[in-house]
Amino acid sequence: MSDDEQIFIDWGNGITAIDTGYVRPLLDASHLVVRDGRGAFVDTGTAPAMPRLLDAVQRAGLDPEDVDYILLTHIHLDHAGAAGQLAEALPNATVVVHPRGAKHIAHPDKLIAGTKAVYGEAAFARLYEEILPIDEARIRTVEDGDRLTLGRSTLEFIHTPGHALHHYCIVDLDGDGIFSGDTFGISYRDLDTANGPFIFPATTPTHFDPDQAHASIERLMRYHPRAMYLTHYSRVDGDLERLAEDLHADLVAFVEIAQRCAKAADRVAAISRMMRAYLGARLDEHGFPDDPARRDAVLDMDIGLNAQGLAVWLDRTRR
Repeated sequence: MSDDEQIFIDWGNGITAIDTGYVRPLLDASHLVVRDGRGAFVDTGTAPAMPRLLDAVQRAGLDPEDVDYILLTHIHLDHAGAAGQLAEALPNATVVVHPRGAKHIAHPDKLIAGTKAVYGEAAFARLYEEILPIDEARIRTVEDGDRLTLGRSTLEFIHTPGHALHHYCIVDLDGDGIFSGDTFGISYRDLDTANGPFIFPATTPTHFDPDQAHASIERLMRYHPRAMYLTHYSRVDGDLERLAEDLHADLVAFVEIAQRCAKAADRVAAISRMMRAYLGARLDEHGFPDDPARRDAVLDMDIGLNAQGLAVWLDRTRR
């Protein structure tokens, strides 16, 4: 696969995945959807992704004025960090967000502070550069079940808490799938084997709720999609029932791990150790090579973030 073929993956039906370059290759995707000459971005990555996002517009044969929407599944900055810059570059695009997220993209100070608390000042500067506020006049919120048209296609927005309270997913009613943000978990192509994709939940701080996460996965599956388009990383298909079952089982296991570590002196470290062992056993069953360095290179960041989210959930449920 050439560099361009890795950065830009054409899935057909007007859907292109764009590797935003966040942290490492094939970790974080933005999707450009084009229907009848009109475009919409689903998630944006962070500010350093801007050249790739605008290149995708040009590759699709569009002018910046032809993009109607910037759709943010939720406002975590690996999904929405470049939204302000992208809105400046796409003069006709409306930024569409969950009602709980609107004030934070118009006035991002709290969002920036929360992200720095998780990642640290140095990592924030490297990964996110600058977060620009978005003019409130260009922001549209969507309620559960709202629909928008893109060309002659219809997109339905459904609220899917569990990963974040400000999360929605986008059902492509005239396509073959759902843009699931982080609701349908994380599935890196680096971990694919002959047994198919490997998937696991995203339990990052600060809104993780296992009951909501289970319910949201079940709701997505009731649409009987042929594919899910994940932000981390793009399309999974062909075996969605198995992947959903894996996510449900992992959520149960992650909660049990967190509860077993509730009294540990360093709960995040204890949860991380147990989660690493659990996911390692799953990778063994999945037929992935027994290569600890290779596994850690892919999973380290997510294990740390997931452990932090589970620790926050423990604090919230034990008040």
